[in-house]
Amino acid sequence: MKKEWFFWPLGGIFRRLGGIPVWRTKRTSMTDNLAETAKKSSSFHLCVTPEGTRSLNPEWKKGFYFIAMKAGIPILLYGADYEKRVIQCKKTIIPNGDVDNQMKEIKLYFKDFKGKIPEKFTVGEI
Repeated sequence: MKKEWFFWPLGGIFRRLGGIPVWRTKRTSMTDNLAETAKKSSSFHLCVTPEGTRSLNPEWKKGFYFIAMKAGIPILLYGADYEKRVIQCKKTIIPNGDVDNQMKEIKLYFKDFKGKIPEKFTVGEI
């Protein structure tokens, strides 16, 4: 999570839940750090919005893909459909290094989900 969310009292709660503050201005490899953390952990869960933001962004970030690939763990695709009031996970991706094709596959999975504010979500060009 971005570091701005780690203030009192929420910071302590997020840390106890395993939250990791991210300083987006620092030149550190968050993907390498998280992949290493995942490898060392007996249980590792990471929730990421691939758009990387809450505003409309057709160019999805790929860090989550590289974290999973480096750690040797699957990507479980959870989609939330506000309109249908449903959260589901019906697809798992095993990263194989073919980033472009697997990102297309991921975007195809999410294209039919409707958020609370649909105009702020796009899978971009597939």
